[in-house]
Amino acid sequence: MSRARIVGALSEIPASEWDALHDGRNPFVSHAFLSGLETHGAVLERNGWTPRHLVVRDEDGALAAAAPGYAKRNSHGEFVFDHAWAHAYARYGQSYFPKWLCAVPYTPVTGPRVLARDPAARSGLVRLMEALVANSDLSSAHVNFVEPDEDEAFGDPWLSRIDVQYHWRNRGAWADFDAFLGAMDHKHRKNIRQERAKVARAGVAFRTVHGDEASEADIAAMHSFYLQTFSEYGNTPTLTLAFFRHLARAMPRQLVLFLAERGGESIAGALCLRGTDTLYGRYWGTSGDGTHARIPGLHFETCYYQGIDYCLREGLAAFEPGAQGEHKLARGFLPTLVRSRHWIADPAFAEALGEWCQEETASVLRYKAALESHSPFRGD
Repeated sequence: MSRARIVGALSEIPASEWDALHDGRNPFVSHAFLSGLETHGAVLERNGWTPRHLVVRDEDGALAAAAPGYAKRNSHGEFVFDHAWAHAYARYGQSYFPKWLCAVPYTPVTGPRVLARDPAARSGLVRLMEALVANSDLSSAHVNFVEPDEDEAFGDPWLSRIDVQYHWRNRGAWADFDAFLGAMDHKHRKNIRQERAKVARAGVAFRTVHGDEASEADIAAMHSFYLQTFSEYGNTPTLTLAFFRHLARAMPRQLVLFLAERGGESIAGALCLRGTDTLYGRYWGTSGDGTHARIPGLHFETCYYQGIDYCLREGLAAFEPGAQGEHKLARGFLPTLVRSRHWIADPAFAEALGEWCQEETASVLRYKAALESHSPFRGD
């Protein structure tokens, strides 16, 4: 007979067991990444994230299924926005929080969520998610940025939501950046070349380093850029310098930094993680008082063009630079659907939210179609 339990720290599960449940293509579900968030102060209860990982062991004690889970008392750092749902609950005198969330904290990246040895174990884990909510004071269960092939494990009671991100694909088997530009129409090709030229004329050069190539100064600089960006937008940073150092040690070839330098000084940078065939952009920033951020084209070069160049050099098939941003479309990132699933304990709310989700889905699909009519590529 299988045994299910809630685990309050990923360190309680051996890395080899956890990582045996996924194929290793996506770095964010790795034990190294998820446990690093916990052990280096990035996932904290005071920020609304309390680890509540759901695990199932078979009759022999082997790990058969698991899901990275968190009890949430807010919707901070999720990127699937449900503030309207929380307000609706409050208007009717009910509490939307706490809820249970299966996701990677602070990471709007599609990837494996319901980790299991086989489809039966995956479906069983989903049923356990439902039971967890039904037998507790939780309002709901949510699985964010789920892969399409995991959908069948959920079933109709789970509400479906979609959204649009912008992803680059090497759909033309392009050999280099010029070949990539050659697939674009004249206007967009010219604009990108002009943006890159402005950065070069400003005396900015770039250095690409992996985690095992990065110096302590490189890691510290990247973390300071990250802090600067959050400060400029009035947000609270959650990732610590210790976590950045952990990524360099524990994921040395998956961590990729693009560092912009001028006059021998690092003035900006972007932090990415590399999967088997995909580069994932996560954070960027500049140094100092924002002067460097005003260099024309620096953001686009650091966050987008350096990443595309890297994918072309390394033979990666895709680049996902993060959530939101229509400006990415003009730079070769095309609209792509992302998915999430939601189980609501209250039947009346579930029915009402189901209608809301259907309307939202229709709106998102119309929006995606409109974006696709403005593709920068010739022949689209």
